Amino acid sequence: MKLQVDERTLREVALTQDEYKVIVEALERAPNAVELGMLGVLWSEHCSYKTSKALLRRLPSTGPGVLQGPGENAGAVSIGEGWAAVFKIESHNHPSAIEPYQGAATGVGGIIRDVIAMGARPIALLDSLRFGPLPASSRHFEGVVAGIGGYGNCIGIPTVGGEVYFDECYEQNPLVNAMCVGLVRVDRLMRARAEGPGNSLLLVGADTGRDGIHGASFSSVELDESSADRRPAVQVGNPFLEKCLLEACMDLARTDAVVAIQDLGAAGLTSAVAECAGRVASAGARIDVSLVPRRQRGMTPYDVMLSESQERMLVVVQRGREPEVEAIFQAWDLTTAVIGDVTDDGHLTVFDRKELVARLPIDLLTNGAPTRRPIAAAPEPAPVLDLDSLPPLVDPAESLLRLLASPNLCSRRPIIRRYDHMVGDATVIPPGGDAALLRIKGTRLGLAMTTDCNSRYAHLDPNAGAQLAVAEAARNIVATGARPLAVTDCLNLANPDRPEVAWELEETVNGLAQACRSLELPIVSGNVSLYNDSGGDAGIHPTAVVGMVGLIDDYSKRLQAGFRNEGDFVLLVGSTLNDLGGSEYLKVEHGLTAGRPPGLDLTREKAVTRLVLAAAQAGLLRSAHDCSDGGMLIALAECCLLGELGVRCPAMRPEAPLRLDAAFFAESPSRFIISAPSRAMPELQTLARRHHVEIALLGMAGGDVIEFEGQLKVSLAEVRAAWESGLEIFH
Repeated sequence: MKLQVDERTLREVALTQDEYKVIVEALERAPNAVELGMLGVLWSEHCSYKTSKALLRRLPSTGPGVLQGPGENAGAVSIGEGWAAVFKIESHNHPSAIEPYQGAATGVGGIIRDVIAMGARPIALLDSLRFGPLPASSRHFEGVVAGIGGYGNCIGIPTVGGEVYFDECYEQNPLVNAMCVGLVRVDRLMRARAEGPGNSLLLVGADTGRDGIHGASFSSVELDESSADRRPAVQVGNPFLEKCLLEACMDLARTDAVVAIQDLGAAGLTSAVAECAGRVASAGARIDVSLVPRRQRGMTPYDVMLSESQERMLVVVQRGREPEVEAIFQAWDLTTAVIGDVTDDGHLTVFDRKELVARLPIDLLTNGAPTRRPIAAAPEPAPVLDLDSLPPLVDPAESLLRLLASPNLCSRRPIIRRYDHMVGDATVIPPGGDAALLRIKGTRLGLAMTTDCNSRYAHLDPNAGAQLAVAEAARNIVATGARPLAVTDCLNLANPDRPEVAWELEETVNGLAQACRSLELPIVSGNVSLYNDSGGDAGIHPTAVVGMVGLIDDYSKRLQAGFRNEGDFVLLVGSTLNDLGGSEYLKVEHGLTAGRPPGLDLTREKAVTRLVLAAAQAGLLRSAHDCSDGGMLIALAECCLLGELGVRCPAMRPEAPLRLDAAFFAESPSRFIISAPSRAMPELQTLARRHHVEIALLGMAGGDVIEFEGQLKVSLAEVRAAWESGLEIFH
């Protein structure tokens, strides 16, 4: 048996010599070229999670209402009245670094198909993006935003939320995470399980081309100077074809002939067939690649099995009922082809007409990759922040304007306007606030959704950073009046072969697990993206993006962030500490990233969110907005800008040891800015005492200035001019 193969061949399929030996021993022979390619893509980090799989078992994934947890195309939770919300977030980082437009566009297309495969109609898209500083990273920034907008707008799914941040660590390694949310009747929720020997495998959608070959392998190694040569590994999307595919899959509800649907994403046909079969004990599949419709001549079985051409689905159809399923797809002018059938021999067998070109055990493909546990070691501690060394805050108004104009805090309107967020006529809270909210047509239910992460916190302490991301996402959901339901996550890290990155991965997972358990939020789906690294020490900060959905029983009772009425009381819920570590204030005003991230007490976090929810449900609040990046004064300014209404407050006189700059700009968690009519104050104060939460009067809404008497006074026109200047490159 050939126990070794040359390094260049193995690098092409992202395998090591040790992994190759495991393959040879399992097969009791050397794999041929097609088999090696198939094993390479499914054993890649991108598909097998061989580094993170053991850690991910620590995450909570069950709870009331969970219909489907990790292991399927997407997670699903019950939301009442017979409906389920289906959702997932995934990364398309490496492709977007090389080809920003197509990388982002096909990332959107792929996550949409994951939701479609569950039988759900996609109703919303969100994103979480990271780039290097502007203008140096404008190619990545503009290309990615155009790709997301181009695909989502064309397919007719609103992009309703997201986040964009800029930091030096993402200059060579931009992050593009896309989230999709869909709806399905609970009794029509599908699972991608290849059940029933003899049932047919129907390939539908786009013809297969050479684009995307080795895409999964490419996403499982560091970017280097040769990465630009891997452009063929970046898929090319066609949103108009995917729209037809979406509608055809929705029409499948007319028939009970469909056993399962599986997206052809990373690793293409190899992954789709193997994963479908791998979810059923002893199931296998037999396919004939000569039956696969192709865009290009001369494609080999290797090309067909590894192609990641977009807009394709695998449908398992009851034997003998193929014509009625094919008729549905043909009505949408989509190509269909029966390429094989389900077997009960536990193997994926591939023919090219009568020639056997590959035969591999399903379990070896899907579960055979040896797990890795890289050596983990904590890096040098983050720089200590000596608060006493910081100069005192001299001009709060000037600091406010500089912060509002910074790319990480400024208005996202130049991006939002590129996205159609109203298509579908269900969006009742658009992007730009805390979380989006969509109504469930035919009901009073509203579904809230958000994505959140502060990677500067995670850089200083990955465990605390992950916890803070969960807590902020929950606050954003609560700020709409909805209660958080469940989480999907996308863990973006650098090369785990570096001990400090392996430690960051472990700490990130531990932080997510602790926060989600404490806040009773199951993680029902997710993604891990490693090797976001350009070699050496040029890796990204650990970036654990949290996508979250929540539910409000009556969307007419929703809250938004902007102040609504002259004369309403403006209040701060929660307490402020000297939490300047990792803050935007510290970075913008003092050029520092140092200290500890804000301290999070999860018991206190629950109390604060329960207070705000109780007050919202009692009809006591006019608005609510989470305090997060930039601190209280930034949140207050956003409330004024979004409501086009100013605020007048007495001077801020913090009691020692709280500093004045911290009172305005500290990013202490577990806080909201709320507004309420004067008549609601007695009941609101009673609720606050009942929940053991501090609530302090800041001032009164009204006028066209933001004023703290004797300390700052700035017109809303000045504030808006600063806020809307931060992304001038995109105007």
